Amino acid sequence: MEFITTNYAPIMFAGLIMFLLLGFPVAFSLGACGLAFGVLGIELGVFPSSVMAWLPQRLIGIMANDTLLAVPFFTLMGLILERSGMAEDLLDTVGQVFGPMRGGLALAVIFVGALLAATTGVVAASVISMGLISLPIMLRYGYDRKFSSGVIAASGTLAQIIPPSLVLIIMADQLGRSVGDMYKGAFIPAFMLVGLYVLYVVFLAIFKPHSVPALPPEARVYREPNGDSGYVSLSVLMGLSFLVSIVLARYMPEVHTWWLGEEVTSVPTDEKIVVAMCGGTFVALVIALANKYAKLGLLSRLAERVTFVLIPPLLLIFLVLGTIFLGVATPTEGGAMGAVGAMVMAWVRKRLDMKLLQQALASTTKLGSFVMFILIGATIFGLVFQAADGPKWVEHLLSGLPGGPVGFLIVVNVMIFFLAFFLDYFELSFIVVPLLAPVAEKLGIDLIWFGVLLAVNMQTSFMHPPFGFALFFLRSVAPDKPYVDRVTQKVMDPVTTMQIYKGAIPFVLIQLVMVGVLIAFPGLVTGNLDKVENYDLKAVGEQMQEQLAPEAEEGGYGSEEADGADESASPEPADGAEPAPQDSSKEEDPMKAMQDALKQK
Repeated sequence: MEFITTNYAPIMFAGLIMFLLLGFPVAFSLGACGLAFGVLGIELGVFPSSVMAWLPQRLIGIMANDTLLAVPFFTLMGLILERSGMAEDLLDTVGQVFGPMRGGLALAVIFVGALLAATTGVVAASVISMGLISLPIMLRYGYDRKFSSGVIAASGTLAQIIPPSLVLIIMADQLGRSVGDMYKGAFIPAFMLVGLYVLYVVFLAIFKPHSVPALPPEARVYREPNGDSGYVSLSVLMGLSFLVSIVLARYMPEVHTWWLGEEVTSVPTDEKIVVAMCGGTFVALVIALANKYAKLGLLSRLAERVTFVLIPPLLLIFLVLGTIFLGVATPTEGGAMGAVGAMVMAWVRKRLDMKLLQQALASTTKLGSFVMFILIGATIFGLVFQAADGPKWVEHLLSGLPGGPVGFLIVVNVMIFFLAFFLDYFELSFIVVPLLAPVAEKLGIDLIWFGVLLAVNMQTSFMHPPFGFALFFLRSVAPDKPYVDRVTQKVMDPVTTMQIYKGAIPFVLIQLVMVGVLIAFPGLVTGNLDKVENYDLKAVGEQMQEQLAPEAEEGGYGSEEADGADESASPEPADGAEPAPQDSSKEEDPMKAMQDALKQK
């Protein structure tokens, strides 16, 4: 018994692993393990019975957590957009833009994946949409099956790291940090990951052009009556929009000063990017609307199509992320506005009906319930684990690793990588992150950096063969039997499961490279955060003393003349009356009292 009570925390953790290996659902495994070991711990005297009395208050705290409301809001927004056909229009339009170049369809999938991630935040919706729409087109025009599967699955998982990512909301809640700060920290790493995907496609286009052929001329549908492609007017419009964005970014402090009415000297990078992008987008929209309704004939069919298809999701991105980054709305409020904006977009496109709304609400309720049950189970487990001094055991286990903070980060990321073979990001966030966060904070690691790093690593959980969920999503929509292509009428070979697995491996390696880059350069995350102002109270006290010293010399506050004047002004006691008691506080040096107060603070 002594051995059990001494090693109760590791035994409890091993018990959780056994529950999971037996195949029970994670939420119920967590709750059952916590309750069972809670009762056993009370019987063995490991901790007092009052521990279990804290549980109701913890569960009520979960229900009252406003931050978690962002999860159903963003989920509803993504599902409505996915069912309203936005993904189909984006893939069709962006595919026509990039199609004439080698690897163009793959680039279209990556950019649309990033746009869907920034508007939906739901991996399943992105992967299934692009699998249904892009995979047949890529196979039709000769793209390598392994590469096509890999790029679609990897682009869908961008919803894990590009705000408004659900995993970042959960990570912020578990780390006790702001969701807005987590979004700001993930902004540059997310788009660097997109850049690495693009570089991989460019590499294949140069060295293996047969695996990523260009779109043939007959497949390019947005042409002018004279046969012109329309790229000239599109390039001019994009160049003008880009120029406006650059000017806005350059003079962003001046714009803020004019708008707020007070001087602003610096603006965070993420805020510059979002606001400048939306300013340039707005200019392009005004030009396209003027061209369409005034019939100016300045823009080609391709330029008009790109403008009217791309701008609505970009405006939705500004509505959600822009208001969060500008501090106008909290992430929960941003999610609510995004859900309403998605409904408005679907209604304008005449795609919003009661059936679509019912499906989206039902799926949102299921996901929200799933998250809540896992969180309740994790809270029960965490409460008992804390009572058994589990955090101290974990801290002792990990804080003594060689290499200091870097060694800790490497070991933790290797552990998360292998755990991601069996657990998804919700389970990792609720089970593992609360155990690691106190150790990371004690080692001086910024928790926003730590959270973004783990989020990029957890992204691989969707891509791991053979258990990656993105691979399962793609498998569910990829052709598993020979089929007749509806355009070419040719019999096409199916996409095998092994081809999907092999296609995912290069992108898993790219994600791991991104993890290494973030460990080596933490400024990519922390450089975007608002600077914390640290005040030296001792210096403030010395400055106040210097300012008050001339007044004392001139007979002001604290001078002997002033004290004498106060004494002479005080009335003498009447005959036979007791002298008034002296206030001992007046005998103290006021500057000394102020310095003592500052030291106590």
